[in-house]
Amino acid sequence: MKEININEIKGIRVGHAQSAEGGTGCTAIICEKGAWAGADVRGGGPATRETDLLKSENMVQQIHCVMLSGGSAYGLDACSGAMAYLEEKNIGFDVGVGVVPIVCGASLFDLVVGNRTCRPDKEMGYAACAASEKNMPEQGNVGAGTGATVGKYLGIERLMKSGLGIYAVQAGDVQCAAVVAVNALGDVLDVDTGKRLAGILSEDKTEIVSTEEIMFSEISASRNVFSGNTTIGCIITNAKLTKPQANKLASISHNGYARAIRPVHTSADGDSIFVMATGEVEVAPDSLGALAANVMAKAINNAVLHAKPAYGLKAASDFYRL
Repeated sequence: MKEININEIKGIRVGHAQSAEGGTGCTAIICEKGAWAGADVRGGGPATRETDLLKSENMVQQIHCVMLSGGSAYGLDACSGAMAYLEEKNIGFDVGVGVVPIVCGASLFDLVVGNRTCRPDKEMGYAACAASEKNMPEQGNVGAGTGATVGKYLGIERLMKSGLGIYAVQAGDVQCAAVVAVNALGDVLDVDTGKRLAGILSEDKTEIVSTEEIMFSEISASRNVFSGNTTIGCIITNAKLTKPQANKLASISHNGYARAIRPVHTSADGDSIFVMATGEVEVAPDSLGALAANVMAKAINNAVLHAKPAYGLKAASDFYRL
């Protein structure tokens, strides 16, 4: 197995658009020829679009874009920009009188960072799609990760800056990548060493402490936890998958969330994973599931390691070198 660039996956393009001043952005993952797709939403507070369409029993088999965005539910408007971009190229599900691009999406809550009135909209979504034509996506404080933060159990005073991460590998002929914007209630741990990379800061903000230990110490207390969370991501592969297999892969990929984020899938998170499969090569589904979980965990680590301090918040780079 070797690490590759995500742009080596044929037929897939990734583009970002953001407002650094506003503290928000969006990331478009496009497959113009259509990708077999699935989704699994685990968190208790999701903001999503077209996830019902991806249920195995429903008609449409392929999608053309996954849009990840900030802006909470307002940010789902970025999907309209992807619709406009793809329609201009005559890409979509043929309905006889034209095409309907199939665009799925999820948004995270970043309204407490930057300007809360600045949200991903149709124009920003279109710009992210246009940026995908360059297909040289960055990581960190870009796209859907522009306003992402982690370690929020004790409120905004002790959280840390996070971002967007990408990781891609090839095993034999099978390619698998993850794109993820990490905006978790919990902490992010290095999947190889268990070291805490980002999360809740100590009271004097000189070290990263354990969210779980704080939660356990006040397990009987009623705390109105900060509700602006959610990690949203997409697994991309060149494998041949049916729609039910894509949905199962999305489910298994949440193991990557569990490896890298502690705690995860809380009632205050809207954790969601999409899958896009281009259908190029044969694969053993269980082996791909194990690979995808690993790739997603590595992408989550990249999201915090590439994040830079911003909006008065510390980042992992204040404590560790990449």
